[in-house]
Amino acid sequence: MLRGLATVNVYAADHAAATRWYAELLGIEPYFQRPGYNEFRIGDYEHELGIIDRRYAPEGEPDVPGGAVVNWHVDDLPGAVDRLLGLGATLREPITQRGEGFVTASVVDPFGNVLGVMTNPHYLEILERDRS
Repeated sequence: MLRGLATVNVYAADHAAATRWYAELLGIEPYFQRPGYNEFRIGDYEHELGIIDRRYAPEGEPDVPGGAVVNWHVDDLPGAVDRLLGLGATLREPITQRGEGFVTASVVDPFGNVLGVMTNPHYLEILERDRS
């Protein structure tokens, strides 16, 4: 039924600032832009990260960090966390060993969204398989 991650959306009251922040973090500009919505394609599988102006959030949508945490695979977890913090994110959960090779951390971006990063051997196995 669930076939894969298509688009992760985050909300930001300052849509333009959030787009600039993520462009700096990712080192690319959004490939798709509409008033109130910008989208980046990132990573090995070009997963989509959408930045939505908070005024378009569903009624009752909380404006505090919480809910599901999407963990993005990174090759250098300490380096990724340092970069995120250097760009103004705040630490939500420190680097934590979850099991053999599974290590996570999460931050809150300057716009109130939780951003998880991790090293994940399953991700690397699938990537290697798909490249073969």
